[in-house]
Amino acid sequence: MTVYNTSGQEAGSVDASDRVFGLPMNKDLLFQVITALIANKRQTVAHTKDRGEVRGGGKKPWRQKGTGRARHGSIRSPIWKGGGVAFGPRKEKDYSKKINKKMARKALKVALSAKAKDGTLVVAEDFKPENPKTKEMNKMFNSMKGIFSNRLQNILLVTPTNMTDIVRASRNLPYLDTIEARNLNPLLVVSAKYLLMQKGALEVLEKMLA
Repeated sequence: MTVYNTSGQEAGSVDASDRVFGLPMNKDLLFQVITALIANKRQTVAHTKDRGEVRGGGKKPWRQKGTGRARHGSIRSPIWKGGGVAFGPRKEKDYSKKINKKMARKALKVALSAKAKDGTLVVAEDFKPENPKTKEMNKMFNSMKGIFSNRLQNILLVTPTNMTDIVRASRNLPYLDTIEARNLNPLLVVSAKYLLMQKGALEVLEKMLA
């Protein structure tokens, strides 16, 4: 793989492991793992009250017999207006799905391999901005624009460690997100148009996945 510097020029090359970046596409595996990752992020917000949670209804509306009306025990019955909901959504519902660790690791390698194959995985020299400001970070990425087909959009920067300066400087750039290499997952990889990986992050991933 070609390694680029912060000016967008070629600065050498690096050998990438085929065990991480050379796997064939496996759409079924990717779909299964990504679906589980999305489900695990889902928050249960919708919640309806059943007849035991709505307010009131402790008194019998009218006597059991003799009124000519149907018998009722509580105005909070699900068939009454303002009563409880019989089979509504509950906040206790768990949408999460279990992901086998071996599957998750292979899915990540498949996603990385797909990026490497179609040319949207870019390797850059390790860099750390001297002046961690959004303006400087934007200036640096504009100088690298040629790598990204002269259009900065949906770039995921993968760093070898948690680099606070880079995260702070890129936080307000709409086209850029940052992630530490050890926290990378298949959903983040396929969601990004370009994967910009620092050379150190490449080594971390190879050590972790190979």
